[in-house]
Amino acid sequence: MIMKEKIKEQIIALRKEIEQHNYAYYVLDRPSITDSEYDLLMRELIGLEKEYPELDDPLSPSHRVGGSVLSAFQKVAHNTPLLSLDNAYNGKELADFDRRVRKEAASEVEYVVEYKIDGLSVAILYENGVFKRGATRGDGTIGEDVSENVKTIRSVPLRLNEPVNLEVRGEIFIPKKGFLSLNEQQTLRGKESFANPRNAAAGSLRQLDSKIAASRPLDIFVFDVLSSAVDYGLHSQVETFEWLNSLGFKTAPSKRFSSMDNVIEYCDQMIDERHGLPFEIDGLVIKVSPFEIREQLGNTAKSPRWAIAYKFPAEMATTVIKDIQVQVGRTGVITPLAIFEPVKVAGSVIGKATLHNQDYINEKDIRVGDTVWVQKAGDVIPAVVRVDLTQRPENSEPFRLPEQCPICGTDTVRVEGESALRCLNEMCPAKIKRALEHFVSRNAMNIDGVGEALIETLIEAGLIKDLADLYTLEEYSETIMNMERFGEKSVSNMLEAIEKSKANDLHRLIAGFGIPLIGEKAAKTLAKAFKDMDGLMNATYDELVETEEIGDKMALSILRYFGSDEIKVMIERLRSMGLNMTSFSTEASDGVFSGKTIVVTGTLTRYTRDSIKVLIEENGGKVSGSVSKKTDFVVVGENAGSKADKADALGVLMISEDDFEKML
Repeated sequence: MIMKEKIKEQIIALRKEIEQHNYAYYVLDRPSITDSEYDLLMRELIGLEKEYPELDDPLSPSHRVGGSVLSAFQKVAHNTPLLSLDNAYNGKELADFDRRVRKEAASEVEYVVEYKIDGLSVAILYENGVFKRGATRGDGTIGEDVSENVKTIRSVPLRLNEPVNLEVRGEIFIPKKGFLSLNEQQTLRGKESFANPRNAAAGSLRQLDSKIAASRPLDIFVFDVLSSAVDYGLHSQVETFEWLNSLGFKTAPSKRFSSMDNVIEYCDQMIDERHGLPFEIDGLVIKVSPFEIREQLGNTAKSPRWAIAYKFPAEMATTVIKDIQVQVGRTGVITPLAIFEPVKVAGSVIGKATLHNQDYINEKDIRVGDTVWVQKAGDVIPAVVRVDLTQRPENSEPFRLPEQCPICGTDTVRVEGESALRCLNEMCPAKIKRALEHFVSRNAMNIDGVGEALIETLIEAGLIKDLADLYTLEEYSETIMNMERFGEKSVSNMLEAIEKSKANDLHRLIAGFGIPLIGEKAAKTLAKAFKDMDGLMNATYDELVETEEIGDKMALSILRYFGSDEIKVMIERLRSMGLNMTSFSTEASDGVFSGKTIVVTGTLTRYTRDSIKVLIEENGGKVSGSVSKKTDFVVVGENAGSKADKADALGVLMISEDDFEKML
């Protein structure tokens, strides 16, 4: 018992220390330890929590990696409406706003000006200082419960520094650097890039799988108290920010002004200076700071009369397209790229922009030699907006994407229902390079130490021509060691990681192939359904579409991929080199929960939510996040809530942990 108490104290101390480091890194932007030291602390905590599952805490920093999978988001009625703001587009409109404010104000007016973060607004509820719920703004009255995803954001405190009941409003966003990195990953996986940071943040926050949200570089600025600020002894926006900071929140950067002339001057100044910020803003928010004056001004049905948003003018520039080049991606998609005279837009010089596909080019009638207007979509991604037809050269001709792949010469194909033109040659050198980068990535075979630069070097040296060649590199270890930037230790580590990957589960290999439309989740589904590589390769169209979550287009993509003779030869080479071709979940279909859909609710005493999920899946069952008529039974722990009520209403069997273990 004494030992157990010591372990408990150790776990609590670790959690507190890790959250302090999270606050220093993600809120203060002042790291207090190195990444490797942080990783050691986190590994120690995770190890102890696994060894002592009864000491698990849903608010432990170890749970910020995500893991919950929902079938849908629940609707949430906001306690306080999340109003929108009226907009101003120039100094005159700001001066008009100031006159209206001063006409009603009974005392001296002070303004606070904040960055208008280009993200997604959320309301976060705390009870006794503990995170309770995170919800999207929705229409301002009804939003969606995205708690599991909000909890993965490391700048969101899970426990406040005071045990207060509080609801705050913030803006979730993705920093510029993280956005560019995220789009690079999307490209490597053959997925469509996000149009701008706001879309990326919104899409990430609405992922049903919280692990995906956790993998995205989401951040937050908190800018308002939705509960009655007076109840906390607050009298102004300035005091509110100071208090929120003391509780552990990361607040939006702000400045104080006593005159609207100074506010307008600052707005003009920020039109250019905003480009140097590490995150995207699309304007500034001007608020009356004293709450007494806010009460006098009140609200309209949609917006407060004491605040207004100043929107920056869109920045565009003209330039001339010198060339349209085509690139070949991992899945064979032929992407046109406009090369134009370098021009400064939104704070940086750009000289190229993707033209997406032939439909995009046709719609805007973009040609080589055209004078075009360019801007940065979301102030980040260069985009061609329109053509100045008055300056088009007389000899210009419409641009058409090539009928043959520019790398391998294979005929290009536009698959029915898709906008993209593709090279279907699986042995195309351009596709192989991208395919190798994807194959070794974390979400595929997860081979440490093998990255983009190394792959390019090995291809240029003629040492790898397809995925299977990775597993022959040991034969060339001496050659690689003599190459620039390589040493005995780095080569040894690389070869060890490659060898280790041979034992990966089948789903990693399927994901690593980069089959169009087949991501990590679909790969797991296929591995479990068909049990081994031969089963999947020999699957018919009907068998594929009958598999859960595998649709018509996905089935056709799988059949096309495995129908290639070159792919069959490559897979046989991988098999001969000792790669595992079997799903570790093969026996699960014969388990005690075979074919059963199970929901887990409430606090369990002997299992974490993750550990019981693994146990159910290993024994053939499927874990669902919501109760329906298709649910076979619900495992009910302490303090079970709405899911138990719904199970009772639907007549779904409810069992205890003891019952669950007896079934096992």
